[in-house]
Amino acid sequence: MEKEEPVTPAGRLFLQEEMNTVINCVIGLKHPIDEDTIKTEMKNSIMLQHSRFRSILVKDKEGREYWETRTDLNIDKHIFLVKDIEKIYGQGDDCKNDDTMLVNSYLADFSVSTPLDIHKPLWELHLLKEQKCVILRVHHALGDGISLMSLVLAMCRKVDHPDELPTIPTSSSKKENNKSTSKSGVREKVWKLLMAIWCTTVYAMELLLRTLFVKDAETKLSGGSGVELWPRKAATARFKMDDMKSVKNTMANTTINDVLFGVISAGLSRYLDYHKPSNSKLQEGLRITGLGMVNLRNQPGLQDMSELVKNKPLSSWWGNKFGFILLPIYHHKNVDNDPLQYVKRAKAMLDKKKLSLEAHFSYTFGNLVMSLLGPKAAMLLNYRVVCNTSFTISNVVCPQEEIMFGGNPITSFRVTSTSLPHALTMHMVSYAGNAELQILVAKDIIPDPQFLAKCFEDALLEMKDVCTASTYT
Repeated sequence: MEKEEPVTPAGRLFLQEEMNTVINCVIGLKHPIDEDTIKTEMKNSIMLQHSRFRSILVKDKEGREYWETRTDLNIDKHIFLVKDIEKIYGQGDDCKNDDTMLVNSYLADFSVSTPLDIHKPLWELHLLKEQKCVILRVHHALGDGISLMSLVLAMCRKVDHPDELPTIPTSSSKKENNKSTSKSGVREKVWKLLMAIWCTTVYAMELLLRTLFVKDAETKLSGGSGVELWPRKAATARFKMDDMKSVKNTMANTTINDVLFGVISAGLSRYLDYHKPSNSKLQEGLRITGLGMVNLRNQPGLQDMSELVKNKPLSSWWGNKFGFILLPIYHHKNVDNDPLQYVKRAKAMLDKKKLSLEAHFSYTFGNLVMSLLGPKAAMLLNYRVVCNTSFTISNVVCPQEEIMFGGNPITSFRVTSTSLPHALTMHMVSYAGNAELQILVAKDIIPDPQFLAKCFEDALLEMKDVCTASTYT
């Protein structure tokens, strides 16, 4: 029996040729891979209970896309055993037979040259036995990073308690401790409401202008139209969550996202300084702008997918439910004397972003354009926003306890996606006390992503050293 279901507006956007996007999730394993165990786990997994992973994409006579659910899924057509990638990628100076670099080279080739086959459900699993990792490839039309990571975790179990699902991190909002109805409390709420209206208006106008003509100045990081087709390189920056928490706890009311964006700001400034032309200086106040992905679900954070499937509200939660916000970085002189200034500036900017409804505006506006003008127009608007900015960044928090898949403990998660017109995309995933920032670049624009990764790593270490050396105020 086959069931038909229309593709969502966001799904139609990601199926357009210029925005055709695949999410690649690298799962590092502690022990050698057993192919039969992986296949057995996948056949019985909650993932294949989801209709999207048993459906093929079909177009009707009017060009409308819909999902056609099949009952005869052949899992062997989705699982690939990959051997001897060191013979392909291990000869260059970039790899030197390092497993992380070998896998990154494999991922970089995926980003521009290996689309998913639309004649079968839009997912694949690649088993890299020598590198002890698996790569799950899922088309963005099926869902966003939060929904897909929730599904992956629902297939895992705790190492210490093999019968229990991982503890799913959530981002619960802070409760107000002061419930006073005094005049000062009312004034504060009114002021906060006015600031939210002002910030939303300003940021919404800026987003609209980005779709029209406002563009970042040209820098060593700039991409643009057509760059999504350029060859790629990938690198990984690694951080310890304790280092991030050390910085976070030193500065009042600071979050991990504030620290992350401070690290990104410091690292990119350092990279641009290093690559500035000889006998020249970077312009004071030079702005480069990123796109940050924001989860818009009522319950933020990862979701307990097993409960969602059991209780059947999945269709209202699953899919692409995110907006984006503009994240400006300004180059300033003499900041290196106090690296925590990057975090203070990031926090000040992000606090205003949190007050606004910028992400909700981008999501609603995109759906409105899709409904009124169709996927081509929606794609053009999104494409222009990407072309007029400099980088993409996202952050997903995974369990901080050790978990396993098919009885094999997981050592790391790394996530990236196929190419955008940006020359630089960054996706961070934190797991079991560590965080890995996966960096994907257009190699003809940014030829040294490993150096860029080191800029980020060094920036965090310098911030931590400042925090541990003295009490920061």
